[in-house]
Amino acid sequence: MNTPAPGIDGLAEEILRDVGGAENIESLTHCATRLRFQLHDGGKVDQAALDALDGVMGTVPQSGDRFQIVIGGAVANVHAKIINLPSMSRSGAARPQSDAEVKAAVRAKSRGRFAWLDNFFEYLSDSFRPLLGVLLGASLIIAIASVLDALGVVDFRAEDKSATWVFVDAMWRSVLYFLPIMVAYNAAKKLQIDPWVGATVMAAVMTPNFTGMLNPDSGIPGVTCSTNSTLGTQQCVADVFGLPLQLNDYGGQVFVPLLMVALLALVYKGLQRVFPENIQLVFVPFFSMLIMIPVTAFLVGPLGVWAGNGIGEGLAWLNDNAPLVFAIFIPLLYPFLVPLGLHWPLNALMLQNINTIGYDFIQGPMGAWNFACFGATAGVLLLSIRHREPLMRQTATGALAAGLFGGISEPSLYGIHLRFKRIYPRMLVGCLVGGVIVGVLGGVDTEVFAFTSVLTIPVFSPVGVYLIAITAAFVTAMVLVYLSDYRTREERAQANAERDAAEAAARGGATDTDTHRETAAADDRELVTVGAAYAEATADATGPATAAPCGTPTGTPSGAPTAAANSTALGAPVAGRVTGLDKVEDPVFSSRALGEGVGIEPADGRVVAPVDGELITVADTGHAFGIRTPHGVEVLIHIGIDTVQMQGEGFDVHVVPGQQVSSGDLLAEVDLDAIRAANHPTVTLMTVLNTADLAAVEPHIGQDVTAGALVVTVRR
Repeated sequence: MNTPAPGIDGLAEEILRDVGGAENIESLTHCATRLRFQLHDGGKVDQAALDALDGVMGTVPQSGDRFQIVIGGAVANVHAKIINLPSMSRSGAARPQSDAEVKAAVRAKSRGRFAWLDNFFEYLSDSFRPLLGVLLGASLIIAIASVLDALGVVDFRAEDKSATWVFVDAMWRSVLYFLPIMVAYNAAKKLQIDPWVGATVMAAVMTPNFTGMLNPDSGIPGVTCSTNSTLGTQQCVADVFGLPLQLNDYGGQVFVPLLMVALLALVYKGLQRVFPENIQLVFVPFFSMLIMIPVTAFLVGPLGVWAGNGIGEGLAWLNDNAPLVFAIFIPLLYPFLVPLGLHWPLNALMLQNINTIGYDFIQGPMGAWNFACFGATAGVLLLSIRHREPLMRQTATGALAAGLFGGISEPSLYGIHLRFKRIYPRMLVGCLVGGVIVGVLGGVDTEVFAFTSVLTIPVFSPVGVYLIAITAAFVTAMVLVYLSDYRTREERAQANAERDAAEAAARGGATDTDTHRETAAADDRELVTVGAAYAEATADATGPATAAPCGTPTGTPSGAPTAAANSTALGAPVAGRVTGLDKVEDPVFSSRALGEGVGIEPADGRVVAPVDGELITVADTGHAFGIRTPHGVEVLIHIGIDTVQMQGEGFDVHVVPGQQVSSGDLLAEVDLDAIRAANHPTVTLMTVLNTADLAAVEPHIGQDVTAGALVVTVRR
């Protein structure tokens, strides 16, 4: 008997070894409870060793070198551990998309006709994105200080604060003031030049020596300062090498390093072509600094300040003259910028506004987008709790916590929203509602840069308007997602089916290997999926179904079999010989895992509704139907065994999901010869999925019947 190393890591290694190693794996996927291997050679599998592993509930060898290993609820973690083992990098196993891969795919789709434009936006985004952590940290320090200010503990804006609070200010100002150096480093790295050269050039115009010349009382020879009587601003100019140098405080500036590094890259790479490789380490940085520090101080710096001020003033004009348009535009724009990484330039504008006009008006409307995003995630979380989806519940909980307390939308976007297309339209409605409120109530400003989270609410003014707007955005998106679901009807049915299979496996325990094998086989043939497909399409309106949820209609129409008031009569879906499920050559049906019922060897290919009700499920392949009766009896009609593999060939379906049917209505016409030619049994099975919730399900077997004749009595 194999004894795996402790934990999931050891289990993953043992499983990989016992299936023949990474080189034997063609592909690897997983469902709710089991690993699904497509192997190059199924004969290399050590099934006995796998069955003996702690953590393996059972194994199911299949035809075509396919092999399943039943794990249970930990299957996703085991799957992740296997595909991340070093040896798997050389195999052909399929890997699930990570959040980063989802992000890359979204960005790839956005690439347009002009490569230079794509590269420009990537340059802007990648210069800011690595700073997310420190910007968030500074934002939360500001938020804490603002809360203390609101409580009267300290005057956050006072000029005579104690040394303690001056020190606290330094903790967050360190990020915002030295942001140009950080941006320069990242931008240089993005353009594949020495990032420390970029940081050094930017730091040269931010040293105390340089900024000291801005003080008109410094007494430094060659520095003259004048005051603009109209604007009330002061401008200092220094005489450097006989040339006038406009002095600026570059703390917090972002356009200057972006412009500087773009030019530095040309100089740096040009110097690399001039000097041999063995002396580049000395002379390329030296001449780069010698050239670019003066160019930045005399030309790029003043130009960047001018450009940033101009853009900020232009946006301020729009906000002042069309506040409603501006307030709606910003939250509706962000959901499309953030997935592409194009929101960082706007963040740069926020910082520019704070440095130039003393406040920012973009972050307030942006809060409507963020909280609509978090509201959509909250809707997903509520649905995951309602539908008992532990993996999605964990994902949504983490994403919601990062959003509400950190103001970070990426975990929600890449972990959930971009994976389910139904979320975005509902989230946009929340953005619109929040933006309209901000615009109608006169806008929201802030004097500091802060990520829009619950903790930073006090830094916005007026705080009441901001609170109303973000609450409305959050609640709107949450309610819309919760009411309409983030999955389509078919996706919900399949997800709930896999959930029920996982729960059934967990209830069975690890000792009943045969039961788990049967469940695994059923899932592989998608019987559980089809059988459950309808159960929660009605959003658990009548409670969870037993085994795999699936629906069945009830009623007693004219010509249908009759039954007592507290019972439902199920007619034969096809004409033929009725047998008990014990005679069916399928362990899932014969074990009653999908409920009690009958098998009928069909005399012809006409398949009719056995009872009145709603068609909750119609398999795309036409081989299975789920009906729920008005009294909640759940019926599955399954035509043949393993006929899902026929991909609909020979099945002519006459109904659609959601359709109301009466007993005897034609569901499908089936070519029985085609089923036989494909080497599949033609037996048609009808089971009552929620048998355990009913008083009795009584099959009437051993008879030849016509379609619609009584074959099962259900007592409620």
